[in-house]
Amino acid sequence: MKETIIASIVCLLLLTGCQPAPPSTEPVANKAVFIILDGIPADVVEKVATPTLDEIAQAGGYARSYVGGEKGAYSETPTISAPGYMDLITGTWANKHNVWDNGPDAVNYHYWNLFRIAENADSSLKTAVFSTWLDNRTVLIGEGQPGAGTFKLDYAFDGFEKDTLRYPHDEQSQYILNIDEAVSSEAGRYIAENAPDLSWVYLEYTDDMGHRHGDSDIMYDAVQKADNQVKKIWDAIKKRPADKENWLIVITTDHGRDSISGRDHGGQSTRERTNWIVTNSNRLNRRFTQGQPAMTDIAPSILTHLGISAPEPIQTEMDGTSFIGDISFDGLRARMNGDTLHAQWRAWDNTGTARIAVAFANDFKTGGADTYETLLEAPLADQKADLILNAAQLDKFKQNRFLKISMQAPFNRGNYWITVPPPAEK
Repeated sequence: MKETIIASIVCLLLLTGCQPAPPSTEPVANKAVFIILDGIPADVVEKVATPTLDEIAQAGGYARSYVGGEKGAYSETPTISAPGYMDLITGTWANKHNVWDNGPDAVNYHYWNLFRIAENADSSLKTAVFSTWLDNRTVLIGEGQPGAGTFKLDYAFDGFEKDTLRYPHDEQSQYILNIDEAVSSEAGRYIAENAPDLSWVYLEYTDDMGHRHGDSDIMYDAVQKADNQVKKIWDAIKKRPADKENWLIVITTDHGRDSISGRDHGGQSTRERTNWIVTNSNRLNRRFTQGQPAMTDIAPSILTHLGISAPEPIQTEMDGTSFIGDISFDGLRARMNGDTLHAQWRAWDNTGTARIAVAFANDFKTGGADTYETLLEAPLADQKADLILNAAQLDKFKQNRFLKISMQAPFNRGNYWITVPPPAEK
């Protein structure tokens, strides 16, 4: 009898061990990291051997993109580093975030950055910054500043450019390379061990080499070094449990360089305005694959991946369009002709309608709320609409010399401004 019971137990254990484990009921956690490799023109990243970027692009995609806002219009933004970083983290151009150079002293925090949006949506989300420039956290994100939301990141690894004992400054910027190595190594370690929900990694050395040596073998070598640094982070992501975590990685640069020497940037030449995006996302839409994404598209794309919606007023102000998931339209533009507002756009989905509303003031800029008036709904497939302002609306436009257009469609929204400069003094 005893032997029979033991045999039955052994048999039961063996049979149980042979059964597949029940499927996990835990939801998959969406996580994202974005990396800025400073100052690498698109033609250079396409020319130099970058096996890590190539591997990531093979999983998702590579696209040329643009910085600098709309050339010659109200959103034109200098092709300089700090404005580029703010373009990315806020999804807006400099006319909104108010960062025009690398020494900003009046950042407009009313245009929320990714970290503030994530913190507002879910304070339990873990955030991290790994950066070779301290101001990314303390000034641009504005960590701890009342105007920026007073939130605190969960982890920061930065400020080493100020540690001249550990990283003595030298004319060839070897200390910046050493900091980049430390920053990328720590990013890889921390992500592998802690898996923060939203992370920013910033590496600087490529820009320093561009300024010093322009288009040269030294610059190309710096790009290869940056690719090796990205590998540390990509390898860390690949170590994470894929059945429990859905990772998005986005790598980009903040500006191109001049076409004469490759040393300078800041202007609006095609090469200075052309940057690039590499991502592993397998949900890329046609804005990414057939259009030309913008630096401002990265923030809404990350939010789409994370499943986070920014507050309505923040969404309305974002200039970027998500290149992940469904898309209805992009490229909204508008102009006034007499009493008629002419709007046009590019439709990526011809189904549904576009609702167009206007505001005649920009109270959002100073922390207020804008009042929108819905003018009409138009079929998306028309890709244009003419809106005749009534006498009261036309009077507001003439008085304020300003018109803000908001267009909402089934899958995304867009905005555009019409500004009229004051008359020249006689």
